[in-house]
Amino acid sequence: MGKPTGFLEIERRDRGYEKPEARLKHWREFVQPLGLDKSREQASRCMNCGIPFCHTGCPVNNQIPDWNDLVYRDQWKTALENLHSTNNFPEFTGRICPAPCEAACTLNIVETPVTIKTIECEIIDRGYSEGWVAPQLAPAKTGKKVAVIGSGPAGMACSQQLARAGHDVTLFEKNDRIGGLLRYGIPDFKMEKHHIDRRMKQMEAEGVSFRTGVEVGKDVTLDQLRGEYDSVVLSGGAEQPRDLDLPAHNYEGIHFAMDFLTQQNKRNAGDAEDVAAPNGSTISAKGKHVVVIGGGDTGSDCIGTSNRHGAASVVQLEIMPAPPEKENKALTWPNWPLKMRTSSSQEEGVDRDFAVLTKRAIGTDGKIEAIECVKVDWEGGKLREIPGSEFQLKADLVLLAMGFVGPRKAPLIEGLDVDPRGNVKADMTAYATSQSGVYACGDMRRGQSLVVWAIREGRQCAHAVDKALMGKTDLPR
Repeated sequence: MGKPTGFLEIERRDRGYEKPEARLKHWREFVQPLGLDKSREQASRCMNCGIPFCHTGCPVNNQIPDWNDLVYRDQWKTALENLHSTNNFPEFTGRICPAPCEAACTLNIVETPVTIKTIECEIIDRGYSEGWVAPQLAPAKTGKKVAVIGSGPAGMACSQQLARAGHDVTLFEKNDRIGGLLRYGIPDFKMEKHHIDRRMKQMEAEGVSFRTGVEVGKDVTLDQLRGEYDSVVLSGGAEQPRDLDLPAHNYEGIHFAMDFLTQQNKRNAGDAEDVAAPNGSTISAKGKHVVVIGGGDTGSDCIGTSNRHGAASVVQLEIMPAPPEKENKALTWPNWPLKMRTSSSQEEGVDRDFAVLTKRAIGTDGKIEAIECVKVDWEGGKLREIPGSEFQLKADLVLLAMGFVGPRKAPLIEGLDVDPRGNVKADMTAYATSQSGVYACGDMRRGQSLVVWAIREGRQCAHAVDKALMGKTDLPR
């Protein structure tokens, strides 16, 4: 513990944001780094608790007090080595993870948790600037071949770990670029895509082969891959979006959130409009009254994107009641609390409404014009419409951001056992599916979740695959 009195002497200070009026004019990241000196100061606030509850909040089991102490002692390179020992991609989690570790921090009892996420990001960003991030080559090749299907954070983590164990790994991606929802679901203003590109260069040097534009189940079958490779890992996402349970609503102007977000990311990548918006289905919020249905991170991303397009107005609807401004620490800590949160995108401009059920889409000549809603309450856990609370919202563009119900069923996972929620059935030890030599990890196995959980499952699945192929493994879980 570098400074035993640090948490008493130094106030919590986190990264700031560029002002909304400035950041709305571009698509770049707008978080302002804390800097090395301030990060060292914040790291000294870590109490190195006898029971570090931050560990319970971190799915990848980051050794947070250890690298906080190393940062305070100005041993940044060692801190990076420690961080990489549990997390393949801290530049991803340092930008887009909601930081359940901070919610679990002992200092969060008094609302001043250590700025863990910020320090993590500073460690990896310095590692890249100093040239400390280099390929980790396997000491020897095993002669085993593994196919990994799906190049999101789970697939990337699994591929990198298996390559470091000496296996020949091929990572398949149905889209034109590697990264999954990191590439096409996360807006650039939250995470620029050069972070993915430089990891790809590292992985390529470590022996991972990338095959984009190949949809397994369509361009090549799972059985064909089973015959060609010693093991196959399914690491795709939970891509089946939740739809509105409404009367027919096939109006022009109603879209799933991912269709909207993906188009913009393709534009930012330099793709022509016919590539970003195939079949001429361009989705733009410019000058439109936008309604975002769904109160989570994806809905927030739709708000930020709509405002950058120049929307006339943005309204966000959530079916659940408004959460409390602050949680009851005695009841929730160190678990992730349910409380009111305002994202950076919401700060940029949106009207939020809670406990609202969408009843009907209204349109003329095939185009959406408004949606009909009603206020609801929850009695005994059951939804009840409040009589006389019906209202309409003007809507030129409706974005459905209500989460995902599981992986797409066809054609990839047909023939595999699934759990009651429709996810590929595999446990969290062997990660083995109902077909011999086929494994599953990430959102395809656990359902819609966080990037940090995907990284954890990719690492653990690699451990299981390596052990099954070789009879033993040195890869960490």
